[in-house]
Amino acid sequence: MTALAFTNARLVLAGETRPGALLVQDGTIAAIGTIDLPADVETIDLRGKILAPAIIDLGVFAVDLAACHAGGIVRIGLMPDQTPVLDDPGIVQRSALIGRPDLWIHPIAAATKALAGQDLAEMAINQAAGARAVGTGRGWIADAAVMRKVLLYAHDLGLAVIAHAEDGGLAAGAVATEGETATRLGLSAAPAIAEALAIARDLLLAEETGARLHLRQVTTAAGFALVRAAKARGVSVTCGITPAHLLLSDIAMTDFRSFAHLSPPLRAESDRQAALAALADGTIDVLASGHDPRGPEEKRLPFADSAPGMAGAETLLALGLGLVRDEYISLDRLFALLAVNPARLLGIHAGMLAPGMPADLVVIDSETPWQIGTETLVGRAGNTPFDGLPVQGKAVQLFKGGARLL
Repeated sequence: MTALAFTNARLVLAGETRPGALLVQDGTIAAIGTIDLPADVETIDLRGKILAPAIIDLGVFAVDLAACHAGGIVRIGLMPDQTPVLDDPGIVQRSALIGRPDLWIHPIAAATKALAGQDLAEMAINQAAGARAVGTGRGWIADAAVMRKVLLYAHDLGLAVIAHAEDGGLAAGAVATEGETATRLGLSAAPAIAEALAIARDLLLAEETGARLHLRQVTTAAGFALVRAAKARGVSVTCGITPAHLLLSDIAMTDFRSFAHLSPPLRAESDRQAALAALADGTIDVLASGHDPRGPEEKRLPFADSAPGMAGAETLLALGLGLVRDEYISLDRLFALLAVNPARLLGIHAGMLAPGMPADLVVIDSETPWQIGTETLVGRAGNTPFDGLPVQGKAVQLFKGGARLL
């Protein structure tokens, strides 16, 4: 493979951003900073554009190559909620290979058979087949004894448990969060405390077992307080969030906008502000798209009958850059949320610009303005709650192992 050099780049490194160059040889980052270029090197002058680690999107529900590449994503943590469920080694192995070389899929195997929350799946065999974590999927494991076994078994294997944090009893049948908006629209709603109850139980179990617990989405003030306190006392817990729960409140559901029907549902404005505070103080570890594309047959329905979920892969980067411009986080912190921390959680050698790392790179023009539109997104579906929002910043080049994808 020909050597490739990026010059005049704004490099996003661990803990800092600085100008410099980056050299790729044999698909691997060979040098960073002020470098001597080999005679046969192919040079790309970035003229001040951002060069960052390509995004690792943790918790994706559908393999969507076009959307991922448009959003600067080269690796995904695939949720177990597939057809068939990722609870069998053959299925896990197949899912790990289907996207290569253009998209690397890191399967999150089902913690229980068929995601039913009863019998443990064969975690060790699924790990050998390529699973990088185990998860509860879209649902919560109601039986505390089963969840404790999941955590114990995963701990023995060195796997993180990726959990959905909503008490299934309180949230059953709900499509919204209790409050003025749900009442005015007449929607079936659950109290926000459903999240805190689930988090509290799972944190206690994680603390007792010593297991690594990742709460895929935390969206309430009470939930963040519990995670913050658990981290302070040494519990091995991380948590994630999507841009939707940082930037939108339940007011976005007004007029029964089914594109704003999400899981967990959008919260009150006070919870949204608590999420922004948790982002700023480091409580939140992962920013993910929650990519769950839904066609019109699932979204063009009455709100309560529509399927929850949003297409988020293509908009994740631009919305994250908006958080940087609004000074909630720095640029290097954004890529810790988008790449460094997801890679660490999944135990993969990627996610950073450093010598010896795979050359998974995204070139970003942070000044490019565009408008999010359901009809113009290139992915499988355009069901985004950000339809019509003007944003700034796009992936203009994308590389996986030094090979150009975009």
